[in-house]
Amino acid sequence: MSRIHRETKETRISLEVRLNDDRIEVATGDTFLDHMLVTLARYAGLGLLVEATGDLRHHLVEDVAITLGLALAAEVPTRAERFGWALVPMDEALVQAAVDVGGRAYYVGRLPSALYEHFLQSMAVNLGATLHVKVIRGRDRHHMVEAAVKATGLALRQAFREGDQVFSTKGSVALEVDVPPRPSAGGPAEGPDSPREG
Repeated sequence: MSRIHRETKETRISLEVRLNDDRIEVATGDTFLDHMLVTLARYAGLGLLVEATGDLRHHLVEDVAITLGLALAAEVPTRAERFGWALVPMDEALVQAAVDVGGRAYYVGRLPSALYEHFLQSMAVNLGATLHVKVIRGRDRHHMVEAAVKATGLALRQAFREGDQVFSTKGSVALEVDVPPRPSAGGPAEGPDSPREG
């Protein structure tokens, strides 16, 4: 389980993700965002609890996507299947999604809604996933966006499934980072962002 509370001047978000759970409760004050979050969680096989408020719709949608991506990143199993894809029809719309949750953050895709294209991009980048979304055909914007979210959810369900090996030619990666202590108040500030002479 991953639980994140994220607060800025623009938004306030509390979000919890559980793998292989079916409890979904979402309250953002935006009915379409709620609908897309419930859809994504259901098709991905995730338990999802979200409470969020925001000043503008754009800020709310983006910040929820960022928070969701961070929570999902913490839940990727060590021996995840890693890759997933799905092709989803919804009436006249047909959308394909393919994902790799192996730690390479990238998004490719065009949706008829810039807001929800940005939602998928923000989620993918903060999850550390490569996500490709392709609208093959469609006329109704709602159908194309919803089919994209369903396809992404199904792809994530496959990718998060635990297998019996690490799918990487590198094997698993061990990373250790030393962070030097910050200088005390009033002391000299040194670091990569400090002004330098010359």
